[in-house]
Parts: sequence; C-alpha cells; structure tokens
Amino acid sequence: MGRLEAAKRAVILQMSLVGLVVQTLMYIFVWQRVYNDIMQNGMWRSFHRRGFWLLAAVYFILLLFFTATYGGLKVGFLKPMDVFFSQVLSLICANVVSYFQISLLSLGLVTAGPLILMMLAQIVMSAVWTFISNKLYKRFFPPKNLLFISGDRPIEGILNKFDSRRDKYNIEHCVSESAGREALEKEILSGYDGIVLWDINTEIRNKLLKFCYSRGIRVYMMPKIPDIMIQGSAQLNLFDTPILLTREYAMTIEQRFLKRLIDIICSLILLIMASPFMIVTAIVIKAYDGGPVLYKQVRCTRDMREFQILKFRSMRTDAEKDGVARLASKNDSRITPIGKFIRKVRIDELPQLFNILKGEMSFIGPRPERPEIIRQYQEDMPEFMFRTKVKAGLAGYAQVYGKYNTTPYDKLKLDLFYIENYSVWLDLKLMLLTIKILFQPDSTEGVDENQTTAIKDAEKSKSPAKNRYQE
Repeated sequence: MGRLEAAKRAVILQMSLVGLVVQTLMYIFVWQRVYNDIMQNGMWRSFHRRGFWLLAAVYFILLLFFTATYGGLKVGFLKPMDVFFSQVLSLICANVVSYFQISLLSLGLVTAGPLILMMLAQIVMSAVWTFISNKLYKRFFPPKNLLFISGDRPIEGILNKFDSRRDKYNIEHCVSESAGREALEKEILSGYDGIVLWDINTEIRNKLLKFCYSRGIRVYMMPKIPDIMIQGSAQLNLFDTPILLTREYAMTIEQRFLKRLIDIICSLILLIMASPFMIVTAIVIKAYDGGPVLYKQVRCTRDMREFQILKFRSMRTDAEKDGVARLASKNDSRITPIGKFIRKVRIDELPQLFNILKGEMSFIGPRPERPEIIRQYQEDMPEFMFRTKVKAGLAGYAQVYGKYNTTPYDKLKLDLFYIENYSVWLDLKLMLLTIKILFQPDSTEGVDENQTTAIKDAEKSKSPAKNRYQE
C-alpha cells in the first residue's frame, strides 16, 4: 500500500514539473521572438544555445521557488481555487522579476506587453492544469475514512473543519477516550484509513500513538503546547543517551541582529514606496468626519513591554467611549465606510512601519495584544505569556496560517510554532506569504458572535469552572 501511494504521488509531482516546464518554454518562446532582438540594440549580444539554457534555468528556478512558497504545487492538500490562486500569484512574481531582469540586460525599460500576454496564456494553462491535476488526485486519492478519538471538550468546531474538506477526509466514526484503551485499540483495527487523536489524555494518547506506529496506521494528532515547545529543542548526545535541550532564549544574538537589520532596511524601503498611499489615506480619513487620522493604542511586545501601536483610524471616534476593550466583530457598526475599505486592503496597518523602524515591533512575529486582553486570556491560558518571548510583529505565523477570527488557543499554538522553529528563512517566507493573504478576504473577518474570547468569557458566569485550555 505504501509503495502504491508513493507511485501515485510521483505521478502528481511529475505533472507539477511538466506544468512548470511548459510555462518556462512559453517564456523562452517570447524571449526569442521579442526580447532577443532588443538585446542586440544594447551592449549585450543576442542569446544562443547555452544562453537560452541559462535563461530557461533562471526562469524555471524563479517559478519553482515562488510556486513552492505560495503552495501552488500542493494539489489535494489545498482547495483547487487556492492552488490556482497560488499559481497565479507565483506567475506574477516570477514575471515581474523577469521583466526587470530583461530591462537590466537591455539597459532600459522594455515593453511589457508581450510578457503580459504570455502571462495571461500561462494563467489559462494553470487553470487547465489545476483542473486536470485535481481530478487526477481525486481519482488516485479518495477521501480517507477516519476514526475520531476525542476527550471531554466540545468537538463540533473541529468536525466542521474536517467536513469542509470532504475531498480529503471522511470522519466515519467518533468515539470518546472514556471507552478505555482496550476498546479503542480494538476499534482502531476495524479497517480505518487512519485515526484522529484529538485533545485526549496524554498518557492514553502516547500509548495509542505507539500502538498505531507499530502497525503502520496513519495518525492525525492535535499537538499540545509541550509538543510544540520541544520542536525547537537542540538534539544532544550524552555519550550514548540522546537528550533534547530547550533553551531559555527564543533567538540567538546573531538571529536577533539579522532580524533587526531586515526590519530597518525593509521598513525604510516600504515607507518610501507607501508614502503616496499613506498621504491620500490620511486626507480622506480627515475629510470624512474631521476626526484624528491616526489611532493610537497601548499594546505589548517582547517581555510585556508596552508601546503605542499606530494605525489609520478605521472606526468612529466614539467606538470605545465607555472605556471597555472590544474586539472587532463581523459587520461591526463602529467601522466607518472608509475604514471598511482600508481594513480590507490592509492600508490601516501601514503606520506600523514607524513602530518597526523604532524597534517596538518586527515585520514578523505574534500580533501585539492589549494588556487588559492578555490578562483576561491568561485566566484561562497561563501559557498565553509565551507569545511575548519574541518581539511583536506586523504579521505572523497565526495571521498567515490562521484567520483574524481564529480562536485564541489556536493562535497561541501557531505563534509558538513560529517561536520554536524560528529562522531568517522562515521570516522571509512568511513575508512572501503575507502578500498572498492580503488578497484573501476571510483573513480580515472579525470575531464571530459565538466565538470564545477572553472578553466574552469575562462576561459569563463568575462561578469557578474547569480551565478549558489547560493541558
């Protein structure tokens, strides 16, 4: 079975490579017919033979890099429209870089018309490729029938998420850990394609995990916070004994220096590029109701240090006139018409470039929270403080892989994934992926009315209750 699945995945991979090769050939065709002649008018000679191979290799690497980064090769793992959107974004990035490459070689800006027409043809080809690949994937990999093993917490939310991907998962049966280990092991051997271990007792979970591992059974497991913490540990050997070392510092001095250098350079460049948009936005906000242009609010960064975050004001001036902190909700009446637009296109976040330049924030990191909200979250999640081990960010792991209305507990886990797996490359990758989420409206949605938050928990009954997040 394992060899068969490997063979099927090899077919999907080959299709991906074929698609990239065809798009590269389209680029070489346009280069040869249009831009190769332009080269002769500059100081460079036209390209022949080996030159074409070099151009093809550079373009292919660019396309492969952006496509892999944005998820354009994840057929079956992402929804078809997500794969197609990722490929379109990858083509735009690769062709923009190629345009400036051609202009540099031609010693001047060249006409972009042929490249634009080529890109439109590439987009059509990507749509066809995505459709065929998705059909082929569904044929090769039907939805997996899964056994869902849960603890004592509500499971409706996660079941709805599995249900949204019926093309990949089919929860055939749900059972509680209270059934006992022997009954669970017997049920696991009933012929499922895999099992889901969802928020169950650690002792039972570890035994079931070993049981499945020894029998080659696929396991989907919800990680607990300690599981994430040890991901960033160093692997040591004490003679013949393996040891995992978790350090007290989230980043090394070298990593902090490089991160700060990137923040300074990128914030200066973006401030220069975004200044026209910022000026226009400031004028429109002022003209709408005469209120202040900027909205300042106390937030917390590394080690709970407080600072004033800067945003373009998107709400009415009396949005929190009673002094009570409230998270933005879906269809929030406090948001002005102009505010809805600048929130949707993320223009309201641009003033935070000044926070980054001052060193109060970084480009990538956990989003800064208000002190009072952090205190409320800590009542249910003492681990929420772990997010402040690094500097707060303009965008972060939780924003790229989650949504605005992702639950606080899931955001905490996503942010810990970032902290424990930090690298400069991860920062650069998240910067590129942030461009992608700018065009996804669901990432800017407010908190749902029924969603659990610290603020809403505070409004509930004050009687002692079991910590719903504690592990």
